[in-house]
Amino acid sequence: MTILHVALTGSDTDAGTEDAPLRTVNAAAARAMPGDTVRVHEGTYREWVRPVRGGLSDTRRITFEAAPGEHVKITGAEVVTGWTRLEGTDAWRTEVPNTVFGGFNPFAEELWGDWLVPDPDGNRPTRGDVYLDGRSLTQVFSVDAVTAPVRRTEVRDGWAKTLQAVEDPEWTQAVWYAEVGDEVTTVWASFLGADPNAALTEINVRPAVFYPERHHLDWITVRGFELAQAATPWTPPTADQPGLVGPNWAKGWVIEDNDIHDAKCSAVSLGKEISTGHNYAAVRGDKPGYQYQLESVFTALEQGWTRERVGSHVVRRNHVHDCGQNGVVGHLGAVFSTIEDNHIHHIGTKREFYGYEIGGIKLHAAIDVQILGNRIDHCTLGTWLDWQTQGTRVSRNVYHANTRDLFVEVSHGPYLVDHNVLASPVAVENFSQGGAYVNNLVGGVVRVGQVLDRATPYHRPHSTTVAGFANVLGGDDRWIGNLFTGADVEGALLSGTIWLDRAPATSGTSGYDAYPAGWEGYIAAVNAGQGDHERFGTKRQGVHIRDNAYANGTRPYAAEVGARTVGDEVRFDVVEDGGALYLDAVVPAALLQVVGVVTTADLPPVRFADADFEEPDGSPVVLDRDLLGAPKAAGALHPAGPLAGLAEGKVRIRLR
Repeated sequence: MTILHVALTGSDTDAGTEDAPLRTVNAAAARAMPGDTVRVHEGTYREWVRPVRGGLSDTRRITFEAAPGEHVKITGAEVVTGWTRLEGTDAWRTEVPNTVFGGFNPFAEELWGDWLVPDPDGNRPTRGDVYLDGRSLTQVFSVDAVTAPVRRTEVRDGWAKTLQAVEDPEWTQAVWYAEVGDEVTTVWASFLGADPNAALTEINVRPAVFYPERHHLDWITVRGFELAQAATPWTPPTADQPGLVGPNWAKGWVIEDNDIHDAKCSAVSLGKEISTGHNYAAVRGDKPGYQYQLESVFTALEQGWTRERVGSHVVRRNHVHDCGQNGVVGHLGAVFSTIEDNHIHHIGTKREFYGYEIGGIKLHAAIDVQILGNRIDHCTLGTWLDWQTQGTRVSRNVYHANTRDLFVEVSHGPYLVDHNVLASPVAVENFSQGGAYVNNLVGGVVRVGQVLDRATPYHRPHSTTVAGFANVLGGDDRWIGNLFTGADVEGALLSGTIWLDRAPATSGTSGYDAYPAGWEGYIAAVNAGQGDHERFGTKRQGVHIRDNAYANGTRPYAAEVGARTVGDEVRFDVVEDGGALYLDAVVPAALLQVVGVVTTADLPPVRFADADFEEPDGSPVVLDRDLLGAPKAAGALHPAGPLAGLAEGKVRIRLR
């Protein structure tokens, strides 16, 4: 197996040895064969890496890696010089020859597509971006907005009409505007007193950084790079979903230990490709996006959407941040994958555009996907699992400082949410059925509800094969051993959550009060009616709720068995200190011996999919590891919430 070396001192006509390296990563990609490694040395590489072949198996991969101990940046941006200051202002102007862009000019490419909400002022955001010393500026829509920026703070229709951020109010006054001509693209920008000719000033020019143009280039590893500044498009589930980095409809990629940032829309794509539909709802206007999304599922099945051909990717230990739409995105292509130990933050917080497909992790059809051990913070929405959340597990993650933490939409389960910290104002939004929430720390409101106007698919266990369709009647959920520490119900109404008309924000599990207790309660309600489907109607399904702990005024489900309401002081605060993340807590003894280890035997099968809660290989689930990986002894009682080693009194626990 060969190691091909790449260095800025090399030449693409050289041999690719350590002494005679190649100059570009693409030149090495063209030579690499299954089992080979492309080792890239220190420096900044301004190219879109497009592999031409993949590996043959997990043991015969093609690996692209940064040389050990060396910082390697691959970027979709180019340096821009020749800035001239506009007299009497803090604004600068430059002209960029259109030859810099080749056949793709992101400043001429408007963001568009299904579920992208138009700007209420009629402005049209583009895929372009401007960077000063690696930080992106904010797009505005006139020269006047650059020369005399106005600070506004209202939010309308999801759009933040503001140039002020919560954490860094000064920086977001740095803005840009561009006009595309026949020969040049003119850019105006305000850099907050900085001289763009003395700093590193760049614009994005490439649609991706590491993304093949062909499908089914399998078994590729991307490791140890800084990957940045791509002019990625809006990526709804009904469209082609290219990202800054990703497999483009393949199997078995490993994306690990990278710093991935400043995708205009999506950073890591495990998503759909174009042949199964591309924004038909926006283009044709004849059917809703929901209908086209259904059609894309069946088209993908016809074209080989199976475990053998697609998915089974690993995305781990990456730092993913400062992207406009998604940290990780995927419809169909993420099946059977693992997203583990990443830090994902500041996704969707710039608010240059708005739509209904934004989140730190946004997956459709997350069949058997394992979302484990991530830290997700400062996002408008931490994780959004939408359609076909089946066999999915969300475990040992820390969510904090998001607007909303976890949203599960129009799915039928079984899916499992266990041993997480959900500390943001809106902790859980569950417009699905068939979920199990076990041993979580829930610090915000919970919203549950029905969705009776969209039937979505469910599958045979551990398979892409569709078994049926159903609306979401609500319920069929399990809540065991969770710790609810407080909820600002009134404040949640200001959080920008959708569907407030369908379900209120509530504390604890009290939002389930109108749902029958267990399978028996549901069947009794159904059998009180007549007919076949008529007697099922829109009746809410039974829920299985027991042995949760409630503090600071949170309320249990009315029919809960074993609810523990705690009147003593309880506090759990997620704190960043010295680069580490801690949980500062005040813990009364009443929280310490609440619930035993939960297994498949404690979780009744879900109703519509008629499937058990189990591991992806079909073996039983045993939830005997806490948030930090510590073991939980079988047969013993453990604390409510995600930490097995919780002690009474004031404690500080390092989370990350």
